[in-house]
Amino acid sequence: MMWTVIYIAPTAKIADNIKKRLTEEGFLVKIRSVNLSKQQYEILVPSGELEEVQEVFNSIMRPL
Repeated sequence: MMWTVIYIAPTAKIADNIKKRLTEEGFLVKIRSVNLSKQQYEILVPSGELEEVQEVFNSIMRPL
């Protein structure tokens, strides 16, 4: 399966939050640490689901 990065989170907590929300919506999600010194975390989703995930992701990230 091919994975695509949809977001780079600045903290593990934010990455976990996004993963939790997307998983609740039924998506497969992986988190990968990019750079331990800078603490960045890639949020990855299956490439085939990218468009669907992007819509949900945008609604999650939109300010309330």
